[in-house]
Amino acid sequence: MSRYKAFETLREHKAQLHNSVQLGSGVELAAWSNRDDRITQESADHHTLSLYVADGYECYQKVPGGGPDRFCIMPRQYESTWDVRSDLSFVHFYCTDRHLRQVVEQTWDRSPAAITLEPRAFAEDPQITLLYRRFLLDCNWQERANQLALSSATTLLMSHLVQRYSQLQWALPRVRGGLAPAVARRVKEYIEQHLDRPLLLAELAAQAGLSEFHFARMFKHDTGLAPHQFVMRARLQQAEKLLRHSLLPLTQIALECGFSSASHFSNRFKATYGFAPMQMRQGR
Repeated sequence: MSRYKAFETLREHKAQLHNSVQLGSGVELAAWSNRDDRITQESADHHTLSLYVADGYECYQKVPGGGPDRFCIMPRQYESTWDVRSDLSFVHFYCTDRHLRQVVEQTWDRSPAAITLEPRAFAEDPQITLLYRRFLLDCNWQERANQLALSSATTLLMSHLVQRYSQLQWALPRVRGGLAPAVARRVKEYIEQHLDRPLLLAELAAQAGLSEFHFARMFKHDTGLAPHQFVMRARLQQAEKLLRHSLLPLTQIALECGFSSASHFSNRFKATYGFAPMQMRQGR
């Protein structure tokens, strides 16, 4: 059972759940489809960002206006009624108010009295479209090795919502320079020691004692790679070593390098190297 009321409301109607993933203590993603339904989302103690993936042209919330790449914001304590009169595919991003506030305080090093997201229906925003098309949709949610990319994208989404769609509208802080050498070394050692686990951006940022926002930018300044790109490269490099210098079965190599299965690992390996893992073991 989800902790999010908007999720449970959809489960009680005609909506079909296709996928879902929890990313830490305060964030969840869910992929849905629906048609010929009328839903009232009652006051909830969390925020919901709805991202339209396909169709939705006959979706009404007071007025029509749905369609691919439109988004809706349903803030906490907000009630709305939706008429879905034809096919609709969408992704919901649920976030607790506590988690959103934590992201704000860590990113801006300021503590607002309250955070009020502005409700939106069928709006368009190129930055939101880019984030969810590139990261949220083009990613297997059940693959453990992808959780870092997903958690990074959701942090960016939350920062963007606060900056553009809240009463705060604070400019994002500027970040100059990279991590201190000792901090960078500690983070990289932590990554190496935990390649067999799904990693989240919050974990890595905690190793550096920084907010997720500052850590991601400082880490990229140092390495030239976003944290999720660096970690994926480290997973594949470790897999390459094991393929060359051990007789471990492919499934075990996949699990030790943080992949959910041998097939997920093989697909990622081939996409990066241009050939299958067993071809490397056989000396190509």
